[in-house]
Amino acid sequence: MNLHPDKNRAPGAAEAFKAIGNAVAVLTDAEKRKQYDMYGSEEERMRHNPHRAESYTRGFESDVTAEELFNMFFGGGFPSSGNIYVRRGNQWRRADQHTQQSHREPNNYSVLMQMLPVLILIALSMMSSLLVSDPIYSLTQNSKFPVLRQTMVLKIPYYVKENFHTTYQGSIRRLEASVEEEYVGNLRNSCYREKTYRESLLWRARNFGDSTLMAKAQSIKTPSCDALQEINS
Repeated sequence: MNLHPDKNRAPGAAEAFKAIGNAVAVLTDAEKRKQYDMYGSEEERMRHNPHRAESYTRGFESDVTAEELFNMFFGGGFPSSGNIYVRRGNQWRRADQHTQQSHREPNNYSVLMQMLPVLILIALSMMSSLLVSDPIYSLTQNSKFPVLRQTMVLKIPYYVKENFHTTYQGSIRRLEASVEEEYVGNLRNSCYREKTYRESLLWRARNFGDSTLMAKAQSIKTPSCDALQEINS
């Protein structure tokens, strides 16, 4: 740093400091190191081809200021990849700025594509919740459906809201047909489970010769099947 132009007023100090800056610029730039390995130093190029060297010298023009050179030696070594600046004409910009910008858009696009299925599921769930209307009746009594009603055909009990008579404007016959269809469907499912359970116990009792298990299986009731049979009779 004794050659820094601000600290050394001796003749040739500025040229010497510029030479150091050029050397650092070559060491910190992969393209300039490649050119140096291929063509040698500036003096060698000037001796062999003065005209070509004039245009080529611009590639080795120092991109490092005096302050940056000072920081390289006394501020933690050579600049990191995030702090290297290069000169393009009269402007200075970070060496990795273009690389970061070129990678940022594809990365954002890939993240968006990965999140797209999740966003679609969220949108569908929100739409389905909006499209599902509040039920008109319930087969079980609760605080929301406390009023008992009965279908005209099968005499199936069902429950509606307290304001059912003033708010429901649809067909009572169609509503009760839906009630009976749901009720009979539930009976069929329950009957199937009851029969399956009893048959499994009978199979185990026969295979193991267990008379106690056989008596238990034969005593199992199937109320859903009985109710379904009564409706169909």
